[in-house]
Amino acid sequence: MTVDRGNLFDALPSGRPPAEQFGELWQTDRVTVERIVSWGHATAAGDWFDQETDEWVMVVQGAARLRVDGGDAIEMRAGDWVLLPARVRHRVEWTDPAGPTVWLAVHVRAG
Repeated sequence: MTVDRGNLFDALPSGRPPAEQFGELWQTDRVTVERIVSWGHATAAGDWFDQETDEWVMVVQGAARLRVDGGDAIEMRAGDWVLLPARVRHRVEWTDPAGPTVWLAVHVRAG
């Protein structure tokens, strides 16, 4: 049996990259686990995520502000997590411009 391993903080950018970085850590037929690195990034004005999967997401390092369509802003800091059911429109309004915000996201497909 092969055991995969890694470190969530490996290969973080040393300066602000031009776009958010998405990296898949593990995937099965129904589940994808990814690391997202934001550094002052936000969803473009007027854009919303509208995903076919449930998404559990946690801020591991840094800070962010999410908004669910029709709801209040959700301020997030290290350790905070949120469950976004499939088809719930949401957006990232702000991430800390002073350094990387590291997210751990788990996407679960119906099945």
